[in-house]
Amino acid sequence: MQVYGTTWKALIHEEFGDGIMSAIDFEMKLERQPDPKGDRVRITMDGKFLSYRKY
Repeated sequence: MQVYGTTWKALIHEEFGDGIMSAIDFEMKLERQPDPKGDRVRITMDGKFLSYRKY
């Protein structure tokens, strides 16, 4: 998150508009993907999109 967090946030803004991915209703899955060149890591993050409110 520390390295790619700002990039993921920008991609979420581009795809969904201004908002965030909720950490309250959130799931993350970490899987090993076998590969002949060396195992790979698949990370799946699933969170609800919350648009920013304007007051």
